[in-house]
Amino acid sequence: MPAHEHESDTPTDPLAHERAHLAASRAALRAMREDAQALNIRDVTANWVNAAVLQAQIADRIKSLADLAHTPLFFGRLDYLHVVGAAQAEGAEGEQFYIGRRHVHDADGDPMVIDWRAPVSQPFYRASRKDPLDVGQRRRFGYTGGELTAYEDEHLTDPTETAQTSKLLQAEIERPRVGPMRDIVATIQPEQDEIVRSGLGGSVCVQGGPGTGKTAVGLHRVAYLLYAHRERLARTGTLVIGPNRSFLHYIEQVLPALGELEVKQATVDDLVTAQVEVRGTDEARAAVVKGDARMAEVLRRAIRSHVTMPAEPVMVVRGSRRWRVPAYEIEEMVEELLARDMRYGAAHEALPQRIAHAVLVRMEEAGEAPDDRVQNAVARTPAVKAAVKAVWPAVEPSKLVLRLLSDPEFLAAHADGLLSEDEQKTILWTKPARSVKSAKWSAADAVLIDEASDLVARTHSLGHVVIDEAQDLSPMQYRAVGRRCSTGSATVLGDLAQGTTPWSTQSWEQALYHLGKPDAVVEELTAGFRVPREVIAYASRLLPVISPGLAPVESVRESPGSLSVREVPGADALDAAVVAACAESLEQEGSTGLIAADARIPALAEALTAAGHSFLSPGQETTAESRLTLVPASLAKGLEYDYVVLDEPAAVVDGEPDERTGLRRLYVALTRAVSGLIVLHAAPLPEQLG
Repeated sequence: MPAHEHESDTPTDPLAHERAHLAASRAALRAMREDAQALNIRDVTANWVNAAVLQAQIADRIKSLADLAHTPLFFGRLDYLHVVGAAQAEGAEGEQFYIGRRHVHDADGDPMVIDWRAPVSQPFYRASRKDPLDVGQRRRFGYTGGELTAYEDEHLTDPTETAQTSKLLQAEIERPRVGPMRDIVATIQPEQDEIVRSGLGGSVCVQGGPGTGKTAVGLHRVAYLLYAHRERLARTGTLVIGPNRSFLHYIEQVLPALGELEVKQATVDDLVTAQVEVRGTDEARAAVVKGDARMAEVLRRAIRSHVTMPAEPVMVVRGSRRWRVPAYEIEEMVEELLARDMRYGAAHEALPQRIAHAVLVRMEEAGEAPDDRVQNAVARTPAVKAAVKAVWPAVEPSKLVLRLLSDPEFLAAHADGLLSEDEQKTILWTKPARSVKSAKWSAADAVLIDEASDLVARTHSLGHVVIDEAQDLSPMQYRAVGRRCSTGSATVLGDLAQGTTPWSTQSWEQALYHLGKPDAVVEELTAGFRVPREVIAYASRLLPVISPGLAPVESVRESPGSLSVREVPGADALDAAVVAACAESLEQEGSTGLIAADARIPALAEALTAAGHSFLSPGQETTAESRLTLVPASLAKGLEYDYVVLDEPAAVVDGEPDERTGLRRLYVALTRAVSGLIVLHAAPLPEQLG
């Protein structure tokens, strides 16, 4: 049954008709998968390498054609007024397309479901009464447990029909969640769709408050770019960077649901710890200085300080002849390489060839006819190697950083005019490590080593990088990410009000400069779809202090009674009250998150266990049997729960090094609920919430 049939063909029971189309589409997808499984490549591959590559591609194809039982195959239908992209005869009817997560065709190759990323699907998200985009009717489908149970129509060109909020759309947005983060492909809003479909060439920065869907928009943008530029991105690669492992585990199911299986995920720490193991931590003051962009110039100076002008000529012996390259000529070569500002390692490789070329010129002048092989042989002679080692020695990045953090004189020489004496003291190790292996490197140290590595040899660049919770990165971390998309583009996602590191960014302009993408377009999402209006309004009382000038989120979700703030008489009664509030929340459908200051987690874990409540850790998947997660406030960012119980806000604030960071951490904790929030406190609430 092809998807582009006329409305007049539809039987009197539309729901039965749509269910039949769903069943036929699922059968067609099964047939597509069986065809892929039946492919025999024995007669079409010349050698085992080709066979292995082709077999891997077929395996990926089979995997991508899986029919996910609880993921609707299509969620909408567009009835166009005319035939898409064709000349139209007067009075002829238009085409009809089912919009879904992936393309499905029948045995004749006719489309039964159109991929949501295809151009013909775009009006599903963008069409309106003001601009119907040639769509006569938009139909949305409602599902229960994978079964099609409802539909809802909008007649965009009917002047008698009044505009109304879609009940199915609202229900899908508000549907309780159990398990990992859901995709939002059925509910993408016009302003979100514009970001999702923006081109690969440009970088985009999305400022979005809690519940605006910025993370999902970023992931759907990756899925769209992989659809629109598959071959290019298959060569250059894509990467999603998240703040921690719990968060990456939470989002990892979104892309497979959209048919994308091969996108790599990492934290910034994962990117920069290839050379050293992180075993130490920094005090906040030291981490702020190490994360400052000025450290890049300190490292550049330190690396270039290894270059020494030659004092002696180079004497190369070839057979019975001796060839002399004077010191002033080598100095000119060194000056020229320094002026070109090449990578240190590339210049180290180039210098022996330059010296060897000077020898070849002398040979030619003497009547010899040397070729490239002679130049390479001269470049490898002991005399040239010794000269290069003296003038432009090899530098190991981790040893360089070790020396900077251990040797006050070396640091002072290269931080002069950049870091104050106090800042230099802050980052120097009190007990210098003896070697790279014995050093207790911190995460900030690993970023410095990564920067030094790039000064020696260029970091490989990917085609597209998505950075989520980007507001928490330091300038040096932005530089580390920027190196990995220096020839590609980036999607930067974050919320300035949720910056909870002492080095968190103050403005997107500043962040994008350090990322190396100063021309990126900054988009702001201010419409909230998940967090109830009452809850977001309560949390937004903190905005004037934590992020002055930032527009509060305007939630479209009305949910009276979704906020309950309760004072508990005395700290002794708090644990029992928290356990009771968790039990109360678990009576509702969906997931419950108990969020508390990190220091309170052991006591609450004990209280929950004593009361017979099993609980999960952040990142562990909730199931119908296990719906309660105990969440340290430091790991709450980016996660969502249907119901949240927040323990002792004052303790959350006090758990951070300064009040502003503490209030930002509290703002994050207050905005994790998508249906209801219970706040319990024995100590006075922060005055900003009064």
